[in-house]
Amino acid sequence: MSPTDHSPALSKPEAEALLPRFKLGRLLNQDQVGRRIVLQGTIDDEPALLLAERAAFPADATHLAYFASALENVKNLGANDIYFWYLASTAHSSGNRREGEGEGDKLQPPDLKINLIYPCLPQHVKKYTPQGLRVVTETPEVYERWIRPYYERKRDKGQVNWVWNILEGKTEQEDVMYRESGEEGFVVLPDLNWDRKTMETLHVLGIVERRDIWSVRDLKKKHIVWLKHMRDKFLDAVVKLYPDIEQDQLKLYVHYQPTYYHFHVHIVHVALDAGATQAVGKAIGLDSIIAQIETMDPGSKGDEAGIADVSLTYHVGEQTELWTEIFSVLKEKREPYDGQNVGGS
Repeated sequence: MSPTDHSPALSKPEAEALLPRFKLGRLLNQDQVGRRIVLQGTIDDEPALLLAERAAFPADATHLAYFASALENVKNLGANDIYFWYLASTAHSSGNRREGEGEGDKLQPPDLKINLIYPCLPQHVKKYTPQGLRVVTETPEVYERWIRPYYERKRDKGQVNWVWNILEGKTEQEDVMYRESGEEGFVVLPDLNWDRKTMETLHVLGIVERRDIWSVRDLKKKHIVWLKHMRDKFLDAVVKLYPDIEQDQLKLYVHYQPTYYHFHVHIVHVALDAGATQAVGKAIGLDSIIAQIETMDPGSKGDEAGIADVSLTYHVGEQTELWTEIFSVLKEKREPYDGQNVGGS
């Protein structure tokens, strides 16, 4: 039957009977971070394409009340401080083979990647609550007077303890893919949002060992050689671990504002769905940072000149402390509280 044949419309039972007869030829495409696949194959020896996309999660209270308890085949991938991550199966996608079932009917692989934050803090709730965004410009003065003290309070309250656990060898050592020790050392390990097997969604983190660099704001001309060395080591480590990937298939970027105030670099496959985490106003390419510092006029600061001396424009959520306690106040032509009080709740 050719596509141009005008065959009678199939009844619902006839249409539903087509899917079980689909025979796989090959995986043609996979996108949207693995949530959508396109399979090429045949049905009754006729060519067919099957496009599958994961359905939306049910949002009614009845289903959600039993969501966590109904998970099956739960496998913990790791834990650090208050963060846990797992693979699991929804109840309908798992189960034992029944007598007479073929090889394709055996237990399906996990269909959920789950992150758990326990016990969570108010800032975690704010981070994941839907909220409007605002574009702000952070001048060197705003950074020095209010943003930097805000960093300090977050670090003093243990925000980066889980990072130090990794660097000190207390947790996640089995996940460390590469380590270079010393004052200018760093580690490379999988991001908790990567399933650790799909190369097109590869996402790993490079976390520096030194504790004097909290964000891109701390990078200076004197760090250029170290930044280039680190960039090259990141690329070398990833392509050696995953030979199917080449260096020009990787993107390196940092976030500003970052989720936590200890300098780290995101290393992702170029095919990874960009989404909000790679958007303008959130991500800055590592090579762009290096180039900006290299071409920066040192002036009277010499090698101490750096990103702290320029204005940065980015977006913040309307429920974040950065907006409610700093930028919304500045917008109203008022002066925020002293920086030591921002984020002090």
